Amino acid sequence: MFRDIPQSVEVTQGHMKALEAWRKAQGVEPQRLLPQVEPEAGKLLALLLANCPPGDAAELGTGAGYSALWLALACRATGRKLVTFEPDPAKVELARHCLDTAGVFDVVELRQEDGVAGLDSLSGLSFCFIDAGPECAREAFETALAALPRGGLVIVGEAVSGAERFPQFLLDVEVDPRVDAVTLPLGAGLLICRKVS
Repeated sequence: MFRDIPQSVEVTQGHMKALEAWRKAQGVEPQRLLPQVEPEAGKLLALLLANCPPGDAAELGTGAGYSALWLALACRATGRKLVTFEPDPAKVELARHCLDTAGVFDVVELRQEDGVAGLDSLSGLSFCFIDAGPECAREAFETALAALPRGGLVIVGEAVSGAERFPQFLLDVEVDPRVDAVTLPLGAGLLICRKVS
């Protein structure tokens, strides 16, 4: 998966990182349009998806499409599809450009709509990455968990950097008997949950 990343994906990721660095240097970061996950976290997401039970993937919070590029690698390697949801038109426009430039629309479907509502329209999921912010984490988690088979994964972003904004949710997930869960401090943090019942 990582030994033969298509050049179009690598170039697009490089452009996104350069644009992120420029925006930070200029003090411009109005809508978090750019990479939400570190490369190591992106690789971990791809590995986790590649080793899920059979089924497709969903992502809530496309942003600029950076994490979708990593997930697309796993989709290609395992014959899956990714549906990624983003309600913000500016983010959708940027993501559409990035995903098109990277040439991943064969395995990625970008939808401009609320992800929680969009999850209800999907079937056959085994993986869901929630990177839409703490305000919808609990509802998104419950909706995703209900859609997944045993062994399916729900992963929540910002589990470290956003922990102060949704601490009760994180505590509840730790003791939830329906999942095995662990929080990893990669980038903004990932809460990884495997459905056990």
